[in-house]
Amino acid sequence: MTSPTPTSRVTVVLVDDHALVRSGVRSELGDRVDVVGDAEDVASAIAVIAQTKPDVVLLDVHLPGGNGDAVIEAVRALSPETKFLALSVSDAAEDVIRVIRAGARGYVTKTISGDDLADAIHRVAEGDAVFSPRLAGFVLDAFADGPAETESSDLDALTPREREVLRLIARGYTYKEAAKELFLSVKTVETHVSSVLRKLQLSNRHELSRWATRRRIV
Repeated sequence: MTSPTPTSRVTVVLVDDHALVRSGVRSELGDRVDVVGDAEDVASAIAVIAQTKPDVVLLDVHLPGGNGDAVIEAVRALSPETKFLALSVSDAAEDVIRVIRAGARGYVTKTISGDDLADAIHRVAEGDAVFSPRLAGFVLDAFADGPAETESSDLDALTPREREVLRLIARGYTYKEAAKELFLSVKTVETHVSSVLRKLQLSNRHELSRWATRRRIV
């Protein structure tokens, strides 16, 4: 498979049963992604994803003909490289857990801004897991397996501020949200995250979230 050129944009399919929502999301995203199709129900979603094979599907969790997880399970073999980001008005734990168990890489609510949604899509396309901050706890609770690992000496290597940044990023906060929460600049948060990743010998925010989940320090 040919690698995308550096100038290529993330391709996206929008799946929501309300045409007004699809139109609004498309408008909010603007030219930051390349919307290659949309669908209003499970059957049409499966068809358009199989045809276009997008990088990311922006997926509502409640659809005519089934739920978002039905779409994910149906197209897994048809477009294995496609990643899914749930976008829903629902913040119910059962909805979050069901779609994540099916294979979605993230879950954000429709209160998200256009800028943050575009950022979330790009992060998911790059392999990160993205959650609205208050939803991350549902996922951490549902997927924490086995006894928690204790806070190791690795954590002792972090400064108090780095620990604060670690907890917020592991919960799904964007850099901008973490900066606002801690009254720091975005650049300072990025510096702290880089330091945390280096000290813990991790590669990205997804690994950071898993590391924090295993130790129940989120």
